[in-house]
Amino acid sequence: MINKLRCSCQISRGTLHCLRGTAGLDKKKALQYSALVMPSGKTHLGIELILLPVWVALFYLFIDTSWQAGALFAGAYLFSSLLLSPDLDLRHNRSRRRWGLLGFIWIPYTKVFKHRGVSHSLLFGTVTRLGYLGVLSLLIALGLSYFRVWAVPLDSLTAAPLDLKLVGTLVAGLWLPNTIHTLTDHVHRLWPRRRRRY
Repeated sequence: MINKLRCSCQISRGTLHCLRGTAGLDKKKALQYSALVMPSGKTHLGIELILLPVWVALFYLFIDTSWQAGALFAGAYLFSSLLLSPDLDLRHNRSRRRWGLLGFIWIPYTKVFKHRGVSHSLLFGTVTRLGYLGVLSLLIALGLSYFRVWAVPLDSLTAAPLDLKLVGTLVAGLWLPNTIHTLTDHVHRLWPRRRRRY
């Protein structure tokens, strides 16, 4: 039963109803158990935002002192923290709600990637979300081109020089929050805690 509870608590709102119906837990106790199992999305975001000034300072001291590069890094970091959370593999999550009316685009992502699977990988988690957005953008661009609404400027794309420093800054900003999220999950899972009975 504990394993079922541990698994169920990962599924946000719908989880609480399931727990209450199958295990006899009320909403308050279900929330308490869920907090013991894994940090909430609010906790993850709080940790990532608290660490942002530290990363920006380290970036300025050891990588690039220009304010443009720092702003790009911080912007990518915030975009990733707010809109590219690993918990997008859940049907109900804060990150998806921040997409507003466009939140529905992540429904196929939840079908392809199971919660805390590859989407929570340290190396490939961010890649799954960026790749998903890339494929989605490509399909939209091809659709617009097919219906002659907008033509993809392939010549300008191939002619544009690749700035490796710029790419590295973007990758670092997008990757760090997701890494912190996953590491926080692992630390919380391994952290010794007092067992409680409900």
